[in-house]
Amino acid sequence: RLSRRAAWVDIAIINHISLYTDMSGRVLVVEDSAFQRAWIRDRLEPTFDVVAEAGDGAEAVAAYREADPDAVTMDFALPVRDGPEATAAIKAHDPDAVVVFCTCVTQQAQLKRAIRAGADDYVRKPLVDETLVDTVESAISEATETPPGAESAN
Repeated sequence: RLSRRAAWVDIAIINHISLYTDMSGRVLVVEDSAFQRAWIRDRLEPTFDVVAEAGDGAEAVAAYREADPDAVTMDFALPVRDGPEATAAIKAHDPDAVVVFCTCVTQQAQLKRAIRAGADDYVRKPLVDETLVDTVESAISEATETPPGAESAN
């Protein structure tokens, strides 16, 4: 028979395991504002495993290579390398990388630049919890779907 303390430890371990196995993916958060980065992380963590954070574009590329996340949330205006430059470098390293821009940029030319760099989707700031989570979840899901007929190609 287990002691009451051992039973609580077992429950805590089970809860901890299910917390991490129910995650929808591993995410790298890229944002130069520490406040915004923390806000994004806090909104994503109930659903995703935030595996790394970066405060500029160069850090983002290095963090991507080290953490190998399922998705990246990317700010547009970043020091050192801006979001589109960092995205292009990440996509050059991993063409299947999933990048979702979180930006207040509204000019079409800037959004097109992010898309040309490889952005999979974007969310406009100010961010809304559900929109952010849903967009990242959808981008990961779309990236991992097998196109119709692809499994019969071999």
